[in-house]
Amino acid sequence: MLSTFLVEHRWVTPVLLLVLVVAGLLVGPGLVRRPRLAWALAGLSVLPLLALTLVPTSRELVAGCEVQWAWPTPARVEAFANLVLFVGPVFLAGAATRRWFLVTVAGSASSALVELLQAVVPALGRSCDTNDWLANTLGSVVGGVLALLVLRLARRREVVRAD
Repeated sequence: MLSTFLVEHRWVTPVLLLVLVVAGLLVGPGLVRRPRLAWALAGLSVLPLLALTLVPTSRELVAGCEVQWAWPTPARVEAFANLVLFVGPVFLAGAATRRWFLVTVAGSASSALVELLQAVVPALGRSCDTNDWLANTLGSVVGGVLALLVLRLARRREVVRAD
């Protein structure tokens, strides 16, 4: 149902990515100073991720993983949605911890764990796909770089206030 909606409205995921980046740059420096709020928002942003990747569906699939590699683009709606899915949690966790690189790597590792669970638990009705991991990892990189930019903006603002 969600993929049908996204196919019919291809503009949604690119706009959502743009909103995440712009909003992140605007509110991110404030979140760096409020790590509890950043953690709370990161926790909330993980809920859709878990729902879309691990909530069982009615399909029965055989265990396994499809190995393929394709760059996520807005035309590849599901792959691009997978990219967008990891931007928020990684960005927010990076702002909360001030460890953007570590959180980026953790985002990629988390995606690999999700794909592994999908491969070994057929009752989920989910299919493991290396394209999903690639798109999630690219989303983690976008979120991590966004966190890095926000950390630098926050540091610059602190220096300006000190002067």
